[in-house]
Amino acid sequence: MNRKVPGPLFLALFLGSVAFPAAAFFVAPEARDGSGAGLAAAAACALAGHLITAFGNVPLNNALERSHGRGDERAARGAFEARWNTLHRCRTVLAAAAFVLVAVSVV
Repeated sequence: MNRKVPGPLFLALFLGSVAFPAAAFFVAPEARDGSGAGLAAAAACALAGHLITAFGNVPLNNALERSHGRGDERAARGAFEARWNTLHRCRTVLAAAAFVLVAVSVV
């Protein structure tokens, strides 16, 4: 996964999820009717999801990859799977919240 997922399309979507609400916050602020707080909250949710990814899921992915070929891979996966899934659920909730906040703010 660590070698297949990161690529140009992934990078554009990953960074765009923070950049879009941040850019929308600064573009035509006079056209917004109080949506600035929603866009700022969306950017904050997306940024929090990025931090969870960078400091939670990616290190776990790297640790799993390093364990490859060094014994029981099933045990290695079991050692981190619950934590990885918890972090992933948090990222999912944050991404959904960011999406809803952007959708509500730009309509």
